Amino acid sequence: MALASPPAATAGARLARLKAAPRQPGEASFFFYDARFGNDAVKVLPGEYFVDAEDILITTTLGSCIAACLWDRNAQLGGMNHFMLPEGAAGGLDSGRYGSYAMELLINEMLKRGATRATLEAKVFGGGQVISGMNTMNVGQRNTEFVLDYLKTERIPVVSKDVLDVHPRKVCFLPRCGKAMVKRLSPANPEALLAQERAAARTMLRPAGGAGSVDLF
Repeated sequence: MALASPPAATAGARLARLKAAPRQPGEASFFFYDARFGNDAVKVLPGEYFVDAEDILITTTLGSCIAACLWDRNAQLGGMNHFMLPEGAAGGLDSGRYGSYAMELLINEMLKRGATRATLEAKVFGGGQVISGMNTMNVGQRNTEFVLDYLKTERIPVVSKDVLDVHPRKVCFLPRCGKAMVKRLSPANPEALLAQERAAARTMLRPAGGAGSVDLF
Protein backbone atom coordinates (compact mmCIF):
# COMPACT_ATOMS: atom_id res chain seq x y z
CA MET A 1 0.00 0.00 0.00
CA ALA A 2 1.52 3.31 -1.09
CA LEU A 3 0.67 6.58 0.58
CA ALA A 4 0.41 9.94 -1.12
CA SER A 5 3.99 11.17 -1.00
CA PRO A 6 4.68 14.78 -0.04
CA PRO A 7 7.25 16.67 -2.14
CA ALA A 8 10.80 15.66 -1.20
CA ALA A 9 11.62 19.13 0.11
CA THR A 10 8.49 19.16 2.28
CA ALA A 11 9.18 15.67 3.61
CA GLY A 12 12.78 16.56 4.41
CA ALA A 13 11.71 19.72 6.20
CA ARG A 14 9.18 17.84 8.30
CA LEU A 15 11.71 15.20 9.34
CA ALA A 16 14.21 17.91 10.24
CA ARG A 17 11.57 19.70 12.32
CA LEU A 18 10.55 16.50 14.10
CA LYS A 19 14.15 15.54 14.86
CA ALA A 20 14.90 19.01 16.23
CA ALA A 21 11.82 19.25 18.44
CA PRO A 22 12.30 18.57 22.17
CA ARG A 23 11.01 15.17 23.23
CA GLN A 24 9.00 14.21 26.29
CA PRO A 25 10.25 11.33 28.48
CA GLY A 26 9.33 8.11 26.72
CA GLU A 27 8.42 9.79 23.44
CA ALA A 28 9.76 8.05 20.32
CA SER A 29 12.58 9.86 18.54
CA PHE A 30 13.76 7.51 15.76
CA PHE A 31 12.53 9.37 12.65
CA PHE A 32 13.19 8.21 9.10
CA TYR A 33 11.79 8.20 5.58
CA ASP A 34 9.98 4.95 4.73
CA ALA A 35 10.66 4.34 1.04
CA ARG A 36 8.14 1.52 0.75
CA PHE A 37 5.24 3.71 1.86
CA GLY A 38 6.75 6.93 0.51
CA ASN A 39 6.14 8.63 3.83
CA ASP A 40 7.88 10.14 6.83
CA ALA A 41 7.92 7.65 9.68
CA VAL A 42 8.81 7.21 13.34
CA LYS A 43 9.68 3.91 15.01
CA VAL A 44 8.25 3.27 18.47
CA LEU A 45 10.65 1.12 20.50
CA PRO A 46 9.70 -0.88 23.62
CA GLY A 47 8.74 1.53 26.38
CA GLU A 48 8.00 4.42 23.99
CA TYR A 49 4.92 6.16 22.60
CA PHE A 50 4.16 8.72 19.90
CA VAL A 51 1.17 11.01 19.25
CA ASP A 52 0.56 13.26 16.26
CA ALA A 53 -2.18 14.90 14.19
CA GLU A 54 -0.34 14.45 10.86
CA ASP A 55 -0.13 11.26 8.88
CA ILE A 56 3.42 10.47 9.76
CA LEU A 57 3.71 6.68 9.72
CA ILE A 58 4.08 5.31 13.27
CA THR A 59 5.68 1.85 13.18
CA THR A 60 6.74 -0.86 15.61
CA THR A 61 7.55 -4.59 15.66
CA LEU A 62 5.94 -6.84 18.24
CA GLY A 63 6.37 -10.29 19.68
CA SER A 64 4.65 -10.87 23.01
CA CYS A 65 4.58 -7.09 23.49
CA ILE A 66 1.46 -5.01 22.90
CA ALA A 67 0.92 -1.87 20.83
CA ALA A 68 -2.24 0.08 21.59
CA CYS A 69 -3.24 2.55 18.87
CA LEU A 70 -5.66 5.24 20.08
CA TRP A 71 -7.58 7.56 17.78
CA ASP A 72 -10.02 10.42 18.26
CA ARG A 73 -12.26 10.68 15.21
CA ASN A 74 -13.37 14.22 16.03
CA ALA A 75 -9.92 15.63 16.72
CA GLN A 76 -8.31 13.52 13.94
CA LEU A 77 -5.49 12.75 16.31
CA GLY A 78 -3.86 9.43 17.12
CA GLY A 79 -1.00 7.71 18.88
CA MET A 80 0.68 4.39 19.58
CA ASN A 81 2.56 2.88 22.51
CA HIS A 82 4.62 -0.31 22.91
CA PHE A 83 4.84 -2.09 26.24
CA MET A 84 6.47 -5.35 27.28
CA LEU A 85 4.72 -6.40 30.50
CA PRO A 86 1.48 -5.51 32.32
CA GLU A 87 3.13 -4.27 35.51
CA GLY A 88 6.43 -4.15 37.34
CA ALA A 89 7.34 -6.54 40.13
CA ALA A 90 6.26 -3.97 42.72
CA GLY A 91 2.87 -3.41 41.09
CA GLY A 92 3.90 -0.99 38.36
CA LEU A 93 6.92 1.18 37.65
CA ASP A 94 7.25 4.62 36.10
CA SER A 95 8.41 3.13 32.81
CA GLY A 96 6.68 2.82 29.47
CA ARG A 97 7.83 -0.80 29.35
CA TYR A 98 4.91 -1.57 31.69
CA GLY A 99 1.32 -1.49 30.51
CA SER A 100 -0.21 0.58 33.30
CA TYR A 101 2.22 3.45 32.83
CA ALA A 102 2.37 3.11 29.04
CA MET A 103 -1.41 3.49 28.75
CA GLU A 104 -1.40 6.51 31.07
CA LEU A 105 1.35 8.17 29.01
CA LEU A 106 -0.51 7.63 25.75
CA ILE A 107 -3.94 8.71 26.99
CA ASN A 108 -2.60 11.78 28.79
CA GLU A 109 -0.67 12.91 25.71
CA MET A 110 -3.76 12.42 23.55
CA LEU A 111 -5.85 14.55 25.93
CA LYS A 112 -3.12 17.19 26.09
CA ARG A 113 -3.17 17.43 22.28
CA GLY A 114 -6.96 17.97 22.12
CA ALA A 115 -8.54 14.51 22.20
CA THR A 116 -11.58 13.81 24.38
CA ARG A 117 -11.69 10.68 26.51
CA ALA A 118 -15.32 10.01 25.54
CA THR A 119 -14.47 9.89 21.82
CA LEU A 120 -11.32 7.74 21.97
CA GLU A 121 -11.27 4.37 20.25
CA ALA A 122 -8.56 1.71 20.24
CA LYS A 123 -6.92 -0.83 17.97
CA VAL A 124 -4.76 -3.44 19.70
CA PHE A 125 -1.96 -5.60 18.31
CA GLY A 126 0.61 -8.13 19.54
CA GLY A 127 0.65 -10.60 22.40
CA GLY A 128 2.05 -13.45 20.31
CA GLN A 129 3.78 -16.51 21.75
CA VAL A 130 6.87 -16.13 19.60
CA ILE A 131 9.41 -18.17 21.55
CA SER A 132 8.91 -21.92 21.68
CA GLY A 133 8.74 -23.23 25.24
CA MET A 134 7.70 -19.90 26.77
CA ASN A 135 4.01 -20.83 26.94
CA THR A 136 4.17 -21.41 30.70
CA MET A 137 5.05 -17.73 31.13
CA ASN A 138 1.98 -16.63 29.12
CA VAL A 139 3.62 -13.24 28.50
CA GLY A 140 1.59 -12.50 25.38
CA GLN A 141 -1.66 -13.70 26.89
CA ARG A 142 -1.12 -11.69 30.06
CA ASN A 143 -0.31 -8.57 28.07
CA THR A 144 -3.39 -9.05 25.91
CA GLU A 145 -5.71 -9.62 28.84
CA PHE A 146 -4.28 -6.60 30.61
CA VAL A 147 -4.77 -4.13 27.75
CA LEU A 148 -8.28 -5.34 26.92
CA ASP A 149 -9.31 -5.15 30.59
CA TYR A 150 -7.70 -1.72 30.93
CA LEU A 151 -9.52 -0.32 27.92
CA LYS A 152 -12.81 -1.81 29.09
CA THR A 153 -12.37 -0.19 32.50
CA GLU A 154 -11.56 3.15 30.84
CA ARG A 155 -14.59 2.74 28.55
CA ILE A 156 -12.49 3.06 25.43
CA PRO A 157 -13.98 0.77 22.77
CA VAL A 158 -11.68 -1.64 20.94
CA VAL A 159 -12.79 -1.35 17.31
CA SER A 160 -10.30 -3.92 15.98
CA LYS A 161 -7.51 -6.17 17.20
CA ASP A 162 -4.99 -8.73 16.00
CA VAL A 163 -3.57 -10.49 19.05
CA LEU A 164 -2.21 -13.81 20.41
CA ASP A 165 -1.24 -16.67 18.02
CA VAL A 166 2.46 -17.41 17.40
CA HIS A 167 3.42 -14.68 14.94
CA PRO A 168 5.48 -11.58 15.52
CA ARG A 169 3.90 -8.56 13.87
CA LYS A 170 4.92 -5.34 12.20
CA VAL A 171 2.35 -2.59 12.82
CA CYS A 172 1.98 0.72 10.98
CA PHE A 173 -0.46 3.40 12.12
CA LEU A 174 -1.52 6.69 10.53
CA PRO A 175 -2.58 8.96 13.40
CA ARG A 176 -4.59 11.51 11.43
CA CYS A 177 -6.92 9.10 9.64
CA GLY A 178 -6.74 6.29 12.23
CA LYS A 179 -5.83 3.56 9.72
CA ALA A 180 -3.68 0.69 10.99
CA MET A 181 -1.86 -1.98 8.99
CA VAL A 182 -0.39 -5.16 10.40
CA LYS A 183 1.88 -7.72 8.78
CA ARG A 184 2.30 -11.09 10.45
CA LEU A 185 5.94 -12.10 10.22
CA SER A 186 7.47 -15.54 10.11
CA PRO A 187 7.72 -17.22 13.55
CA ALA A 188 11.46 -17.58 12.80
CA ASN A 189 12.17 -14.25 14.44
CA PRO A 190 15.12 -11.97 13.91
CA GLU A 191 17.62 -12.03 16.75
CA ALA A 192 16.71 -8.52 17.87
CA LEU A 193 13.11 -9.55 18.45
CA LEU A 194 14.19 -12.71 20.28
CA ALA A 195 16.39 -10.62 22.59
CA GLN A 196 13.45 -8.34 23.30
CA GLU A 197 11.22 -11.29 24.22
CA ARG A 198 13.85 -12.88 26.44
CA ALA A 199 14.33 -9.56 28.25
CA ALA A 200 10.61 -9.47 28.99
CA ALA A 201 10.68 -13.06 30.24
CA ARG A 202 13.65 -12.38 32.53
CA THR A 203 11.83 -9.39 34.01
CA MET A 204 8.81 -11.55 34.79
CA LEU A 205 10.99 -14.06 36.60
CA ARG A 206 12.31 -11.43 38.96
CA PRO A 207 10.68 -11.57 42.34
CA ALA A 208 8.15 -9.09 43.57
CA GLY A 209 -1.88 -18.50 10.49
CA GLY A 210 -0.55 -16.92 7.55
CA ALA A 211 2.88 -15.42 7.93
CA GLY A 212 3.53 -12.46 5.69
CA SER A 213 -0.09 -11.40 5.18
CA VAL A 214 -1.04 -7.75 5.52
CA ASP A 215 -4.38 -6.68 6.97
CA LEU A 216 -5.91 -3.23 7.29
CA PHE A 217 -7.76 -2.27 10.48
